[in-house]
Amino acid sequence: MARKYITTSIAYTNASPHIGFALELVQADAIARFWRAQGHDVRFGTGTDEHGTNIYRAAQARGIPTQDFVDEIAGKVKDLADKLNISYNQFVRTSDRVHHWPAAEKLWRAMVASDDLYKKKYEGLYCIGHEAFIRPSDLIDGKCSLHGKEPELVSEENWFFKITKYRNQVRELIESGKMEIVPSSRKDELLNLLTDIEDISFSRPSGQLPWGIPAPNDPMQTMYVWADALTNYLSGLGYGTDDAQMDFWPADIHLVGKDIVRFHAIIWPAMLLSAGLKIPRRIAVHGFITVDGKKMSKTMGNVIDPFDILAKWPTDVVRYFLLREIQSADDSDFSSGRLKERYEGELANGLGNLVQRVAVLLTGAGDRMHQEGNLEATEASLALVLDDNSHNEAFESFRLHDVVGAIWEKIGIANAYINAKEPWKQDDATRANTLAVLVEMIRHIAVLLVPIMPETAEKIAKLYSSEIKKAPGLLFPKDIVE
Repeated sequence: MARKYITTSIAYTNASPHIGFALELVQADAIARFWRAQGHDVRFGTGTDEHGTNIYRAAQARGIPTQDFVDEIAGKVKDLADKLNISYNQFVRTSDRVHHWPAAEKLWRAMVASDDLYKKKYEGLYCIGHEAFIRPSDLIDGKCSLHGKEPELVSEENWFFKITKYRNQVRELIESGKMEIVPSSRKDELLNLLTDIEDISFSRPSGQLPWGIPAPNDPMQTMYVWADALTNYLSGLGYGTDDAQMDFWPADIHLVGKDIVRFHAIIWPAMLLSAGLKIPRRIAVHGFITVDGKKMSKTMGNVIDPFDILAKWPTDVVRYFLLREIQSADDSDFSSGRLKERYEGELANGLGNLVQRVAVLLTGAGDRMHQEGNLEATEASLALVLDDNSHNEAFESFRLHDVVGAIWEKIGIANAYINAKEPWKQDDATRANTLAVLVEMIRHIAVLLVPIMPETAEKIAKLYSSEIKKAPGLLFPKDIVE
């Protein structure tokens, strides 16, 4: 099998991680677990973006050293990943001087060697939220269209990256699909941005930004956040230190939010071309989680704290809901009411009811549980449950909500089968065959659930691979309170 490498973006440590990053973690984890189940050697990276003006100012506002500030937030990001049962292999912190800084410095030097960095004076509009210079056309009523704040007018001398030199190569990568953009509807947006792209600032004077990585060829300049942060995908593999895991490069999937797709699909490949490195195979883009159709914001008071949700609901329930309810590539609403409805209708009454009913029947069957039964290949219901074509295709197409939907179709088929057969009314031999079919269905469903609900899948697998002496407790108790 092949080596596979998937990354999330890295969480910006100016504040505690939000529900959107929880979604990204769970989406990437589902894909990583799916690949592992197929036998691939998988590397899964995430981490924290710890440099930039926003972070420096947030630490000053708190009156604490910037390193202490990012240590605190990075700890929360790790805690969120652990609470969500995320199976990452690497957690990159960009303030890590031992593992990350050498990679950023090496990439910078490679770009200098390609004559792709030059210094010039510049005046422009700087958006603190973006940590980026933006154009007047990006403003609505004088404010950033995404962050709703007026940009700062900045005049300074910076190092610039000759991204225009790579405009046509990046365009060809996107148009040809050599660097696949998923969903493909994002391609036109990126190609339009390429049309009038200009060389971009890659540093800021250290007096303006003392918190960051000094430019190797100019210690009075601090690497611009994107020159630093994007390199995490390489530093996590040992680039710049021991190159221990660089066999996993290029990334098979960079999973990112739609607000940072241009950095990953335009700036990042241009940087890699400059450094003579391979290009990521796929950029998968997810949308925003909204509340009543509106973007979350502190001003509106509609921000959803993932830790609050995880305090009320089991981890697997939260993972299931994020993958089931949220459209993988589009904006989708998060609703506590919908979470409860999904829990009761699909987890308790669907999956939980199926597992419990069959477990009770097997307990009553005694030694007959061990009879193989007659698993006819022509058994239509069993064949439908074992057919994974739509499930696998949805995974490969980054339609994770359809993946969960396909699993629940199989659960529905199994529940319909038991209702139609009524094994409690059958004679011993017929009941043995019916139960054998149901056990095979449930075992297969458990395998498919591993990427989505790993703890639940393990419980079901253990239950149905050993003798059942008494009916187990409910997987999803119906008296759970929100």
